[in-house]
Amino acid sequence: MGKLFGTDGIRGVVGENLTADLAFRTGKAIAAVLKEEKGRKPAITIGKDTRISSDMLESALIAGICSVGGDVMPFGVLPTPAVAYLTVLKGADAGIVISASHNPYEHNGIKVFNEKGYKLPDAIEEQVEEKILTDIYPAATHGEIGVLRHGLRQSREAYIDHLAGTIEGDLSGLRVLVDCSNGASSATAPELFGRFRCFCDFIHREPDGVNINDHCGSTHLDDLAQKVVAGGYDIGVAFDGDADRCLACDELGHEIDGDKVIALLAMNMKEKGCLDGNTAVVTVMSNLGFIKFMESQGIHTEKTAVGDRYVLENMRENGYVIGGEQSGHII
Repeated sequence: MGKLFGTDGIRGVVGENLTADLAFRTGKAIAAVLKEEKGRKPAITIGKDTRISSDMLESALIAGICSVGGDVMPFGVLPTPAVAYLTVLKGADAGIVISASHNPYEHNGIKVFNEKGYKLPDAIEEQVEEKILTDIYPAATHGEIGVLRHGLRQSREAYIDHLAGTIEGDLSGLRVLVDCSNGASSATAPELFGRFRCFCDFIHREPDGVNINDHCGSTHLDDLAQKVVAGGYDIGVAFDGDADRCLACDELGHEIDGDKVIALLAMNMKEKGCLDGNTAVVTVMSNLGFIKFMESQGIHTEKTAVGDRYVLENMRENGYVIGGEQSGHII
């Protein structure tokens, strides 16, 4: 990887190594690379989590993109997977998420998807990074300057429709407690879960810019587990700050991690005859017990380096349909 991009985009403490100027130059670089590649004005989506710095970084990115002739579709606060999905749905050339996932509020990050909703290939990241560091490319003028295209409400509804459409079972009678981590799921989870017949309550869904992931969410399950037991819920679900992963707990407050979720899904898919390759893809962090259990169910496993991007790469290369991380990323 280069000097700026890590395995999950550009990350840092805002005002120290992640500044508004860096975001401005990043917006310019992304739009410039796409403009050269497409030979036309590119369209770029942007979503963000609830950190106090996300508005500032969003504004800087938008200014940078428009200054070199790119159009922007800002979605406001939305989960990371929503931005990936909507980038494809809207026919955009790239998508940007402003988030530092499970990290404290003073951190933030800039993550970029391509037009297919996947993370940028290393080669494209290197081109973007070179332009960020050199900061030499022409500014747009006159009618070539980029503009904003709005439609947040309709876009959020489209994503929630998509998620709701994947649920086949009847959830009637279930009592569910959802921890929104004071993050991006606060904008979508209440409406999504409200479409089902389960009884659902929510905690940590009042973001104030600095309370994201603060003793809540998928990295702090204790509060959720205690409330699930005390309230007689059947299950608790905890998202992280940008809602691209979740962990759960059962009615006794016991953790249900990503390995358990992948195992359940793989078994269900095998039973339905749709577990292509009879394989689940996980990382080297997965528990040996998971591997042995999968073997006992006649399901093969493949291991990758840590990071959901490596799981996805393996799945795409080999045609596998289920994979993820112990931390709760499920693909």
